[in-house]
Amino acid sequence: MSHVEQEIASQPECWRRALELAPAGLPEKGERVAVIGCGTSLYIAQAYASLRERAGLGETDPFAASEFPADRRYDRVVAITRSGTTTEVLAALAQARAAGIATTAITGDLATPISSAADTVIDLEFADEKSVVQTRFATTALVLLRAHLGLVPADLPEQAERAVTAELPEGAAEAGQFTFLGTGWTVGVANEAALKIREASGSWTESYPAMEYRHGPISVTGPNSVTWFFGEPPTGLLDQVLATGAIASVSDLDPLADLIRAQRLAVELAKGRGLDPDQPRNLTRSIVLPQP
Repeated sequence: MSHVEQEIASQPECWRRALELAPAGLPEKGERVAVIGCGTSLYIAQAYASLRERAGLGETDPFAASEFPADRRYDRVVAITRSGTTTEVLAALAQARAAGIATTAITGDLATPISSAADTVIDLEFADEKSVVQTRFATTALVLLRAHLGLVPADLPEQAERAVTAELPEGAAEAGQFTFLGTGWTVGVANEAALKIREASGSWTESYPAMEYRHGPISVTGPNSVTWFFGEPPTGLLDQVLATGAIASVSDLDPLADLIRAQRLAVELAKGRGLDPDQPRNLTRSIVLPQP
């Protein structure tokens, strides 16, 4: 069994541990917050930012760490970084500190530069991973953040357990094109699902806000496609997908639990193509750029 398969299966227990935490340093109500990350962490930032704003808890902007606007005033910057070594994240935190902004980092490895780069560091080492492909660290970070907002279903770990063993959409492992759709906070989840399929298997994947999908992207959908909804499909859209002949996935699971099913599909696709899901082509665990 690959590392990533083991890490996917361990998510219910990681989520339970995250729900037991009450760390200092997470945004308080009314704070203006920037949330930064790279790759998977960016998409988790997008999901959290949408949840926090829609809950009326304060303006929350997600950024790729390399695009953090250092001249914009925030009360706090939250960085999500599994490795604790990513160049762009460390640079953005340094800019925030220089501007007098409070900083918080959520990481999977305390023995890295992140430990001194942020004012507060939240330890999720129990969710760190051996695989290059991120799964449990990212979802555990989002569980922690959702819990701080008071937006976690009481049975979320049990839903995760269901997702670990639930059937995948029939025929999905043989498809050649994948589109993931979300609304609100699940747009970030859809982006992350597409990244997982792309990283692990090199498949053609796309992701969109669900209502944008019909404004052009649906043109690529056909009998060799999977269209995956995170949450309830907008009225009429599921029928339009089915009319193309595509496989449609709609689940009654919490969207974050349903992401586990997409992670599992990524592994199945990789194995079917003779690829190592732990070591995607051209990727490393962390991007550390040479200093100029």
